[in-house]
Amino acid sequence: MTIYLIRHGKTEANEKRLYCGSTDLPLSAAGAEELRSLHYAIENVRFLTSGMKRTEQTLQILFGPVEHTVEPGLREVDFGIFEMHSYDQLKNSPDYQAWISGDNEANTPPGGESGNQMRRRVLAAFSAVQQFRQDTAIVTHGGVIAAIMAELFPEENKNRYQWQPKNGYGYAVSGSRYWAIPEE
Repeated sequence: MTIYLIRHGKTEANEKRLYCGSTDLPLSAAGAEELRSLHYAIENVRFLTSGMKRTEQTLQILFGPVEHTVEPGLREVDFGIFEMHSYDQLKNSPDYQAWISGDNEANTPPGGESGNQMRRRVLAAFSAVQQFRQDTAIVTHGGVIAAIMAELFPEENKNRYQWQPKNGYGYAVSGSRYWAIPEE
């Protein structure tokens, strides 16, 4: 069984370096165009998305009008009151400083969820996906992919930021091995 983890294309928030998890943004024009240049050789798989606009649009551009299932457990982390703000906009906020100081995975942004909460939610959804024992392509988010990869390959000693693929890219996982997709 092979599971393909594909990060959605760029959004305006990605381009402006804004925290964006629960905000349901579409792809930017540039993000959609970048996706059109990618070529995936993935066939005869079950498709899933997180259900957010950016994942739905990415699936459509990369694979056409394929049947798919929405799995909300594979949504990005909720940054709470920090959604749609940049570091520069937030850096002097005491709430923001409290969130980014100390244990970044355990700290919860006001009105949002911690990295640990997101990881538990994502891994529960991913476990359910694995139960189908069928090749599956999941179009989802960078933090989601990173949480899954860090769980599957702890010996790599990478944090979630190191596992995040570029927009439109991802990993294929089969058993105890993985490779980057698509090849550049």
